[in-house]
Amino acid sequence: MTYGKDLSSLTVCRSLLDTPVFRMLKRVLEGDETAVGACAAALMREAERLGMAGSLVRGAVIHGLVQEANLVSETIEAKKGALGESLRAAFVRDIEVLLPLITEPAHMWLGIPFFDDYKPTHGMGTEAAKSLTESLAGVQTAEEAAAAFLAYYRRYGYGDIASCAALEWEDAAHRLRGIPSFAAMDLADIIGYAHQKEQILGNTEAFVAGRTANNVLLVGARGTGKSSIVKALAKVYYGQGLRLVQLKKSQLSDLPAVMEALRIHAGKRFIVFLDDLSFEEHDPAYKCLKSAIEGGVAARPENVLLYATSNRRHLIHESWRDRDGAQDELYREDSMNETISLSDRFGLIIHYYAPDQKEYLSIIDHMLRKEGIALTPEELRIAGVRWEMTHSGRSGRTAQQFVMHYLGQNTLY
Repeated sequence: MTYGKDLSSLTVCRSLLDTPVFRMLKRVLEGDETAVGACAAALMREAERLGMAGSLVRGAVIHGLVQEANLVSETIEAKKGALGESLRAAFVRDIEVLLPLITEPAHMWLGIPFFDDYKPTHGMGTEAAKSLTESLAGVQTAEEAAAAFLAYYRRYGYGDIASCAALEWEDAAHRLRGIPSFAAMDLADIIGYAHQKEQILGNTEAFVAGRTANNVLLVGARGTGKSSIVKALAKVYYGQGLRLVQLKKSQLSDLPAVMEALRIHAGKRFIVFLDDLSFEEHDPAYKCLKSAIEGGVAARPENVLLYATSNRRHLIHESWRDRDGAQDELYREDSMNETISLSDRFGLIIHYYAPDQKEYLSIIDHMLRKEGIALTPEELRIAGVRWEMTHSGRSGRTAQQFVMHYLGQNTLY
């Protein structure tokens, strides 16, 4: 069946034509029957990869519009939601060209009935995708459909930044990439540390709301949930525009490039997350971090904060031998100031201490009850303390390891 409107007339959304699926779909719509099989195969592959259900043609068009950058989505991100009248009109015109593919059943284009309601092996759906699906339900005009996409761009953005709560820096491509498998605990499952939670949540809420906020250093005993609370923030505030960018220590030299990549997405808020951070005295990476926090040639974007975790209050390792050697320096105090200046650049330093026995057992009890298991206080104390004594002391991590062991050994739970 020949499509009435030529996809080559797209302007704002022309980047769709650069994707393999749309190149084949364009040939099908132009009446090339030899492209039907290849197009159907490509659509099924995308459906299985993305967990795409329903009309596959509709799904491909929607995915292309939210995943591939276009002039409208880029402008809305860069201008914090603003969009010129003429650019909006051009977008509505493109949506008018694409509307039949969104509203008509897939068999009209491909002649394959089960493509109208495809059921993938494993269905997947992000909060953003579900929101857009609901907004597009029942749309009949290009104006209505365009309004749904514009609302999506304003709330979630586009590409991986829209669909993923957490991203990472891809060294080779020098770009941000989403982490679809990102796993974060629910805030309610992080037991104890009420004051620490209050501090980090207050700072993060201010940041998400566009108010002033500090870079944060979470420091203290290992296994106490420092990383877990930071990851949980991405889950809590995802719908409000917060994204987590995980960065490895080896990537600190790329911080300026990361900052510039995030500056473009002015409509979103980003926490650059540096986990388990520490440096040797002559490690050049810490100077990259110092410059990024403050004092670099290019100012840190106002939509970016840095959150770091460490087991050390002073991030730069210093030995007694270093201190003795520093006696030979003319200005020894300057040397000492240099070793602590990095941690001092974090405006909010939150200290984590190993839990006491009551807190430790409460963590175990909470995790077991989530699995439907309730031990008596005495059973809990005996089992938990015995595990602690044969492992690395009390911590949230030790508690979690005990629960994993308990569940594995008690198969009838």
